[in-house]
Amino acid sequence: MKIRIGIGGSVTTLEGLRSLGQAISTHGFDSIWLPEVLGQPAIDPAVGLSYLAGVDETLKLGTTMLFTGVNPVALAKRLASLDQVSGGRLLVTAVPGLTTGSEPSAIGLSPYFGGPVIEDALTVMRALWRGETLNHEGPSGTFTDVSITPLPIQDPLEVWLAGMAEKSLLRCARVGDGWLPTMCSPDQVARGREVIEKAATGVGRVISDEHYGVSIGYLPHGYPDGFVDRVAPRLKGQHVTEVIPSRYEDVAPLLERFLEQGFSKFVLRPLLPVLDWDEELSTLGQAVLHIQR
Repeated sequence: MKIRIGIGGSVTTLEGLRSLGQAISTHGFDSIWLPEVLGQPAIDPAVGLSYLAGVDETLKLGTTMLFTGVNPVALAKRLASLDQVSGGRLLVTAVPGLTTGSEPSAIGLSPYFGGPVIEDALTVMRALWRGETLNHEGPSGTFTDVSITPLPIQDPLEVWLAGMAEKSLLRCARVGDGWLPTMCSPDQVARGREVIEKAATGVGRVISDEHYGVSIGYLPHGYPDGFVDRVAPRLKGQHVTEVIPSRYEDVAPLLERFLEQGFSKFVLRPLLPVLDWDEELSTLGQAVLHIQR
């Protein structure tokens, strides 16, 4: 089983993007992950990853991208183009968007109703990525005699799903190529994987053992005042230390516990602003990269 550790970050400037990408490559992490959050300060992930594709020829390029509130034909072409210009290095996890703040309004659709749209959009996009001329009517839109060029280099271009709710797990079993949840403990992902694998077997699908991962937010020097109380509603009864490591030295032991459950792909996200990505990833790398292989 390949163990890979990527880094997720939000940046707003070219300098920040360049520094983040360079630090990830310099210190030996596997991939960069840019989120798509419309209501928060961050460069559009497709734009940011396109830039990085041109300046770094080896770094894998990941994104947690909105599959709701968008035209799936336009999104299919955008991702296919990004896979082309990166030489087939694109990693995609589809998300419905955050449920807090102004994000649902910015997306134009409540994330609570995004599941059927994501599933339908995946049907549209995969047909287009196979080079088909599409006629389709569904929750994501109505399309007649539609095709796209270029096609992705990866065949297939895989799309992982996220989410811990039962509906999300069953959707992953039906249409996901992998699973990358967040804000979850090792025990929770073990139970979630059981649900996915049982449901996938029921519809004649198998998700590769290599395609289970976790996105983990971490803190460098302990929990700030009030932090635990703020995140408590999202912990769903799990102890905070089971979900969010509070020091660099606590990250690797948590990764080991996820590995025991068969989860081998990780995205680590600093939860505090980073002033110096090189320093940050040097310190984090010393704490965790002995696990990567």
